[in-house]
Amino acid sequence: MRIDVLGAVRALRDDGTPVDLGGPRHREVLARLVAAGGRMVATDTLVDDLWAEPPVRAVGALRTFVAALRRAIEPDRPPRTPPRVIVTEGPGYALRLPRAQVDAHRFEDALARARRAPEALPDLEAALAAWRGPAYADVTDAGWARRERARLEELRLEALELRARLLLDSGSGAELVAELGAHVTEHPWREPAWGLLARALHRAGRQADALATLRRARTMLVEQLGLDPGADLKRLEADILQGATTLQPARTVWTAGVRLGPRTTVELARTLALAGGDALVHSRRDRLAAVQAAERTGDTALTARVIGAYDVPALWSRADDPGQSRAVVAAAERTLAALGADGPAELRARLLATVAVESRSAGLSGGERERAGRAARAAEALARELGDPALLVFALNGVFLQSFTRPGLAAARDAVGAEILGLATRHELPNFAVLGRLIRLQSASALGDLDAATAHAGAAERIAVSTEASLVPVLTGWFRARATAARSAEPGGPTAATAAAQYRAAEDALAGTASMPGLHRGLFALALLGLRLLHDRPAPTDPALDWGPYRPWTQPLVLLARNRAGQARAALLAAPEPPLDHMQEALWCLTAHAAARLGEPSVAARAATALQAARTEHAGGASGMLTLGPVARYLAEAEACAGQG
Repeated sequence: MRIDVLGAVRALRDDGTPVDLGGPRHREVLARLVAAGGRMVATDTLVDDLWAEPPVRAVGALRTFVAALRRAIEPDRPPRTPPRVIVTEGPGYALRLPRAQVDAHRFEDALARARRAPEALPDLEAALAAWRGPAYADVTDAGWARRERARLEELRLEALELRARLLLDSGSGAELVAELGAHVTEHPWREPAWGLLARALHRAGRQADALATLRRARTMLVEQLGLDPGADLKRLEADILQGATTLQPARTVWTAGVRLGPRTTVELARTLALAGGDALVHSRRDRLAAVQAAERTGDTALTARVIGAYDVPALWSRADDPGQSRAVVAAAERTLAALGADGPAELRARLLATVAVESRSAGLSGGERERAGRAARAAEALARELGDPALLVFALNGVFLQSFTRPGLAAARDAVGAEILGLATRHELPNFAVLGRLIRLQSASALGDLDAATAHAGAAERIAVSTEASLVPVLTGWFRARATAARSAEPGGPTAATAAAQYRAAEDALAGTASMPGLHRGLFALALLGLRLLHDRPAPTDPALDWGPYRPWTQPLVLLARNRAGQARAALLAAPEPPLDHMQEALWCLTAHAAARLGEPSVAARAATALQAARTEHAGGASGMLTLGPVARYLAEAEACAGQG
């Protein structure tokens, strides 16, 4: 099955024959689910998107459209078996197809790869060739369709320019003159495109035409927009005038060549970060560049404002880019020292909160953790004194991220999440309201209260619709898989295979965001291991599984499943103490289980001591994304083994 939306909406079977999707409304429902990128779309949202003035029986009509689409897409599905492509999830529906089977997602992924690696150019060219016209060409002019059409068109233009740049960088590209000439005629305000055309003309031996192109670009920019050409075009013109035989490619930046100061850059980076996806990756890079530019000015107050302006909610205790986080923390600490104890309280609070948020607990030394914890408490105290709710929720985010000092603190984190949620709701801070909901979801999951966690998941999804927080439904999809896994161990519950399939779908959705490597590496493998332990089965031994940062604590059980007890014992004895993060209870439970299986009482005793305070929690539940079952089960194993020593 393949779905195409880069042109008229259509579905094709594996043999290339078209699927009869029905009428325009049927295709629009399918298109809207494609646009959600695998995330759940609530029924109310679908109704509002389909009808400017919904009819009385709109929900019933929507269900009819979905049922017809399911029959068309999965004609051989046996009666009363759950659908696999258009699934019911929570209060709405989601499309469950691998990204490679949807042309828009395939295009976005190819563009993301080509941005990182020039050798991905053939994939980008193939994805560009798949465009058959404007995206969602036959969908009515609904607001969601206009936004998605405009977004994809902007990405298409970027992809065309990236393809041209990669070809020129590789030493070819003379054949691009006609294509780029038409491109700048149609899109004359895209300054980088003029430079690409000039480079292509130069490559074709047409230096005079290349100079004339750059002068035409300068005239247009000055006369019609009042802007001088950017440094890249000026350097390119100088190179051609000086008779350079090769031209250096222009540096591609997220801001598309617009020259911004550090304060504007960090404000833009903050906005992009809240959008998630690839924008989050770019925003973090641009944020650090803005901090470094501010430091070079020597203006301490400006630097403090630039560092503290990036108050983006943070949920996960493992940094995506530890080196970048350390650089930001170092800059914040230098600026704090320069401000001194008598510096403006608001600036000091923001710098302290930044230190706390960026100093994610995983991977810190003992001294670094203590310093980050002190920064979190000091930021909170200053924010409370100032009475600034926006500053206080930012400071409390730091308090949350520094609350993983030992196992068993889910209730304390829930209190922090409740305060963040209350402040954000009262003072209309929707992005932090989402954070508060997700913290409370994680805490309820850790405490085994799946009903409360489900309620927080639904509330977070509803807020995310208005804030366009694309990662929220990805995270709540993981929680729903975690809940299915827990229920699969109960009498009459879903099968383990159903839970594994939900974990796989959640992993596909998370991997597709490309923005949180600190979160998703190893998560799927750990989730499968937890599912097997719930059913008293050995660890999975598939060599293709990526255990990511969890390998030292999972390998003893994987080796045991391969009947390599000696190697398993060596791996257990070599494993360090788990890092103080969302997964610490889960990793201690794996240690306890392996120690009990291998008869290692000293290791079991260490695990039992660590897990005492988490006795009432669920292993892995603090992540809100997976479960190994109640901690009490593993604690009992550890205590029994330790007692035999």
